[in-house]
Amino acid sequence: MMQLHLFGAKTPTGEALNHQLHSISAPHQLLAYSRHDPSFLPVDFSDPGSFRPGGELGSPSLWISFGPIWLLAPFLQQLAQKYPERLQGLRGLIACSSSSTITKRFASNRFDRELVARLIAAEDQLIDICRCLELPCRILRPTLIYGRVGPYADRNLSRLIQLMRRLPVLPLPAHTGLRQPIHANQLAAVALSLVYKFITSGWDPQLPHRIALGGDSEVSYTAMLRCVQQSLAQTDPARRCRLLSVPNRLFYAAAAPLLLKSPMAFEAVLRMGSDLSGFTPAHQLLKAKPQPFPLLPLL
Repeated sequence: MMQLHLFGAKTPTGEALNHQLHSISAPHQLLAYSRHDPSFLPVDFSDPGSFRPGGELGSPSLWISFGPIWLLAPFLQQLAQKYPERLQGLRGLIACSSSSTITKRFASNRFDRELVARLIAAEDQLIDICRCLELPCRILRPTLIYGRVGPYADRNLSRLIQLMRRLPVLPLPAHTGLRQPIHANQLAAVALSLVYKFITSGWDPQLPHRIALGGDSEVSYTAMLRCVQQSLAQTDPARRCRLLSVPNRLFYAAAAPLLLKSPMAFEAVLRMGSDLSGFTPAHQLLKAKPQPFPLLPLL
């Protein structure tokens, strides 16, 4: 029996994977961890010495993490160096990073540059550790994650919906870039498909260590918001928000004062015109039909 150790269980994707796990035909045991919730097994990435893996020590196991990869990597490093007996039976690892490693790589503000550096350094560290331990490792780099699963919701589209609920008019550039949003359920399904393949036949050696992952639809930023609006209930106030098209030069000129107040916010505004897409669509890895955007539930 394969033991599946799930870190980041209290996230939309962690909850989704938990719900979908019954689709795996191979025998398994799920061991879910949380830092604060006593209904889960305890884990604190900042305190590797306190970690006591659940299940039967030494039994074949696979780690799946939707927690911060910059905390996971040093956590695994410390376990490997100081407590190797707690990794007995570990056969492989699936970790979640972010497509920000690609989309924000050439950001001009320090916060985004530091985020990219932290993500890439953590990915490199994780791959190096797994290579030393002779563990196969796959890192998912999802693009914009959205959707609600159980009690957990995203912090991306949900914030835009809250904004549209408060504003009667939302100005947007006339020409906006492409997005490839991925629902938490889709991300969980991809991770679970990797689990299933690993259990049954091992991972495809042609599959890269780092997988830039998106949803099945590429839509402009404006079209994304319109689709979200139309998917909401008729009584939802966000549907009444008018998306006002403003010539790009005028829009960005009006946003220029943000550069003094918050360079990070100004750069986020500029990215509205950038194409943050072209990632591997989820359906390719799932070998399934493409799913339209948006998938429900959203909130």
